[in-house]
Amino acid sequence: MKRMQIKPGIDAVGAIDWDRRLFDSLIPLPDGTSYNSYLVRGSEKTALIDTVDPPMDMVLTGNLDDLKVDRIDYVICNHAEQDHAGSIPLILDLYPEAKVVCTPKCKGMLIDLLHLDEGVFMTVNDGDTLSLGNKTFEFIHAPWVHWPETMVCYLREDKILFSCDFFGSHLAQSALYVQDECQVYESAKRYFGEIMMPFRANIKKNMERLKAYSMEVIAPSHGPVYDRPQFILDAYRSWVYDEPRNMVLLPYVSMHGSTREMVDHMAGALIERGVNVRQFDLTVADPGKIAIALVDSATLVLGTCTVLGGAHPLAANVVFLANALRPNLKFAGIIGSFGWGGRTIEQITGMLTNIKPEVLPPVYIKGSPAEADFAALDALAETIAQKHRENGYK
Repeated sequence: MKRMQIKPGIDAVGAIDWDRRLFDSLIPLPDGTSYNSYLVRGSEKTALIDTVDPPMDMVLTGNLDDLKVDRIDYVICNHAEQDHAGSIPLILDLYPEAKVVCTPKCKGMLIDLLHLDEGVFMTVNDGDTLSLGNKTFEFIHAPWVHWPETMVCYLREDKILFSCDFFGSHLAQSALYVQDECQVYESAKRYFGEIMMPFRANIKKNMERLKAYSMEVIAPSHGPVYDRPQFILDAYRSWVYDEPRNMVLLPYVSMHGSTREMVDHMAGALIERGVNVRQFDLTVADPGKIAIALVDSATLVLGTCTVLGGAHPLAANVVFLANALRPNLKFAGIIGSFGWGGRTIEQITGMLTNIKPEVLPPVYIKGSPAEADFAALDALAETIAQKHRENGYK
């Protein structure tokens, strides 16, 4: 990525990672990602906001060389994760006069992660400011969005919010700004579902705080920059504040076809009753697509066969994921079949400790489904449809 000017004296100097396909050894990246770093040059001082993932540090230093940056006074670290902070030691080697500006909590984490000397730090409290001469930063602590040490910073004169992971998206593109809002919406929603959704209550608080700031640009740490901030602000308000939709998430795994037969019938029964369905075969499903569906779904119906007396591991994994991501699920159901017995129902319901949905009567059968079993699935579909209507889910 070549450096790109946002406004006079403000440049994006980070890196595009076109080929990365997995983040945190967990999150699929179908469209790559970027590590956004921003250089802000004031009349008296220069600041670098965040760095890049260390494998791409030469892109960052190359951009600084292109801009003939001979001094950096401050490295503002909004977040201690390595994809943001991992190249700080290199920057400090190149610009030894620089101070690392961060929250007190972030200071401790950077010492643990990067073994930085305490003398390089300048900690800031919530609401503190930092002058570069003709440009002024205001620091806004945003703990648990999505780590405990996170902050964002607001450049007052230029009305730019450098939002860290807040409002980010894993999306590699050559343009600086959002070009295709539909594409960015899905990438940002995937990012929200996979990373930010567990912290929805904290995001609400910070969304309220940000109403006090006039923003012409939102510059996140991943994905394109928003020169029309209302687009992403409206999207987040929908994901954070709105009630779930009239939607059932229906992930399943079937070894010999019985559970798949039940799932197909269940999907049809729900659709006939006006309920939207997102069905996923867990042997091939993209976890990011499931996370997107969790943002909207009012109900989770898990289809699983029984393996060695319990749920299939892929089914248990998706329940673990849902419980960890803490979506706004209201109801949950379990359907599937077993051969000789087990404790699948107890196992799955016992895993839903964080979200605690209302657990609906399961339809869990021995062997292949018969007429009475399809009738039970129809009854479960009717119960779900009625509960969605009663709660006004649309």
